[in-house]
Amino acid sequence: MNSALQHYLTTCQARVEAALENRLPSNNILPQKLHEAMRYSVLNGGKRMRPLLTYCTGKTLGINPETLDGVACAVEFIHVYSLIHDDLPAMDDDDLRRGKPTCHKAFDEATAILAGDGLQALAFEILAHDSAITASPEARLKMITLLAKASGSQGMVGGQAIDLESVGRQLNLPELENMHIHKTGALIRASVNLATLTIADVDPAIATKLDNYAKCIGLSFQVKDDILDEESDTTTLGKTQGKDKDNNKPTYPALLGLVGAKQKAQELHERAIENLSIFGAEADLLRELSLYIIQRNH
Repeated sequence: MNSALQHYLTTCQARVEAALENRLPSNNILPQKLHEAMRYSVLNGGKRMRPLLTYCTGKTLGINPETLDGVACAVEFIHVYSLIHDDLPAMDDDDLRRGKPTCHKAFDEATAILAGDGLQALAFEILAHDSAITASPEARLKMITLLAKASGSQGMVGGQAIDLESVGRQLNLPELENMHIHKTGALIRASVNLATLTIADVDPAIATKLDNYAKCIGLSFQVKDDILDEESDTTTLGKTQGKDKDNNKPTYPALLGLVGAKQKAQELHERAIENLSIFGAEADLLRELSLYIIQRNH
């Protein structure tokens, strides 16, 4: 990883960890078990890729990072809620997440469901009321609408539904991409587009290019995840390796082979970089982030 990206990644991770901690309900507030489960699931590590995308987009556009703290937290809360629910026995039935017992294993199934529900609601409360967000009421409404669509049946939740319906089926490439554009890509796009919405008079052409960039890395992120599920190990991944293959889920390596999947990730990276051609050095972190996504080992 480029040293500049590594430094910025470390800075942003520390920044968002503090912001998440400050916005989560305390363990001392009733209902204590629920709040403990919410904090356990959020504050147990993770790459914080979506908040990082929000901050890197902000840096590209000259946005003060302090005004993005709430936005970054809202996206991460939605992401963690989705992980909690994805790990449930009724979904992917996984025991490990980020190298630790999943929420329903550390607590119980009902508490895990409620913890996910609580984080989802908290994300929208933050977009509506967080004092760090300096956007206008109209912009806040657009943010809420954008995140709701990215999270719902036309976005992440819809993608998960398609994923569950696809177990044991052989999808073609457009079908597989459509599933992941929703399941993984929608929230990654939202991470970028929410930052863009904090600027009242952003150039529509710039917003479109950033959105196209986000579409590409949303897919490349999933392609790389599928590759790692084949090539990595449980300790490195922090979750059960080979789970998708064991569950007979459609993946890019299953459809394209490992070599083809790696080529697909590279092509998506190149397309992402092309969409940043209108920017100068101010977008270098986004360029490096796209490369990091397809080169990471977990």
